[in-house]
This record gives sequence, structure tokens and C-alpha cells, in this order.
Amino acid sequence: MSIKVDNAVIMAAGTSSRFAPLSYERPKALIEVRGEILIEREIKQLKDAGIDEIILVTGYMKEQFGYLKDKFGIELVNNPDYLVRNNNSTLWAVKDRLRNTYICSSDNYFTEDPFEKEVDYPYYAAVYSKGKTAEWCMTEDKDGWIDSVTIGGHDAWYMLGHAFWDETFSRKFISILEDIYELPETKGLLWEAIYMRRLDDLKLKMRRYPDDMIFEFDTLDELRAFDKSYVSDTRSEILKGIAGRLGCSEAEITEVNAYKNADNAAAGIRFRALGKHWEYDYTTQLERKI
Repeated sequence: MSIKVDNAVIMAAGTSSRFAPLSYERPKALIEVRGEILIEREIKQLKDAGIDEIILVTGYMKEQFGYLKDKFGIELVNNPDYLVRNNNSTLWAVKDRLRNTYICSSDNYFTEDPFEKEVDYPYYAAVYSKGKTAEWCMTEDKDGWIDSVTIGGHDAWYMLGHAFWDETFSRKFISILEDIYELPETKGLLWEAIYMRRLDDLKLKMRRYPDDMIFEFDTLDELRAFDKSYVSDTRSEILKGIAGRLGCSEAEITEVNAYKNADNAAAGIRFRALGKHWEYDYTTQLERKI
């Protein structure tokens, strides 16, 4: 029997620090990818599938998401704990809204609309990796339920994209989260880490998708591989400034990675340009050779 979808929760509270420096200047969900704002495309796909109740949970730079309420008629909920907890706090912020619910990341790009108004079973989207991968890999039992999740694997189906929780899963997950939420060790956990520890109680199947349908960009280099316009135009004032001072093009700035300070706060980026490695500090707004 098919399950009618009640709503969708889009998680957009995090800082996406690995996506620096673009995410230092704006939330990753609000970058333009192939001519569309990432989160706007996802909202349109949900609405096209008949999902009208959409709850967007924000935190980092929350004011930049405000226009979406008027433009699309969605609901905004603030997660005040986004800096001190992982995404379990985003689901905690909307725990009373979780029923037959799509759980979405705000930074996924779907080449085709993956959403439906009615779903056959609760699931986590899966993409196949041929060869070695560091992703969260899944196996299933004879009835198709996920029976193991491991971080890293080989020739495996791994978690990528959205999940669909039915009402039974939602009730059980909320109950588990309520029991462990105040424990110090829960703060840093992804909701998937909580799920993988309770596979006997929390039942999801794999929903397999082709590897050219769901994309996630953790770094600028990954985005550049998908949207070539970012090679020569990063849309980053920080990188444009660096290019100007070094006398190189934006395309010559590669291998961009974030680094943090001793307090685990975003401190700057490291990158390669002109055949050398550099470090840019957010406080001084200057780069130096390393």
C-alpha cells in the first residue's frame, strides 16, 4: 500500500565549512548551479511533485533565506544550536512536524525530480560506487531492509541525497532522540549515525538511483567539475581579491580547502596558485605562501 507524503523538511542550518570560501560568504544552499539557485531548484521539484508543506530549517546566515517564505510559501524554522550540535538538532527543532516526511539536504542537485506524492516504503536514496569509496555504504537483508551501514567500502551502494520517513519511522526516531538528546556524545552526531546504531528498530530500504541523478558538492573543485562556469568565475569576492593580488586568474586558484583555528571556528583557506601553496586568513584578509 502506498504512503501519502505529508511534508518535507529541508535541512539548511549548517555552515558547510568544507565549501569555503564560498560558504563563508553565503550559505551553500544559495549558490547558483547551472543557472539556478540550488535550494530554489529543490523547492520547485518538491512542489512539482505535489508536496506543498515544506519546512526549511535554518541557522547559519538565516537572514539570507528569508525571501524564500514569500517567494515559495514555505515555512522557516530556526535551529539555534547549529554551531554546537550536528544535524540531529535540526530534526529536534521540527520533531513535532515529522510524519510521512521527506528529509532533504539543502545542497543536493537532482538532475531529475526524485520526489513523489505517494511512496511505496520508507527509504534512503542510494547511489552505486564502483571501486573504493569513503561514503556511508549500505547493505540490505533478504526483504530489502537496510541491515548494515559502514563508513567506507568497496563496490557498494552508499547514502546520497534525500530520505523518506514514514510515520512509524518518525515516531521511533523521535523517541530515540528524546532519550539521548541531552547526552554529551549526541551533540556531534549526524542523524544517520543515530540511525545506523538502531537498525533493528529503525527500518529503511535503499532507493537506488543512477549515478548521474544526485549530486553533492563538498568543495569548490567538485562544483567546478559539475558547473564549468565556476572555473573562470568563482562568484567569490575572496577568491577574486586573491587573484587580483597574486596577478593570476581565478581558474589558476585550485585545491581550495578550509581550515579551522584552535576553537574549531572557520579561520581561512589553503589553496594552490602559481605553482605554490598558499594560506588565506579570514581575519587579516591576506594570503601568504606556505
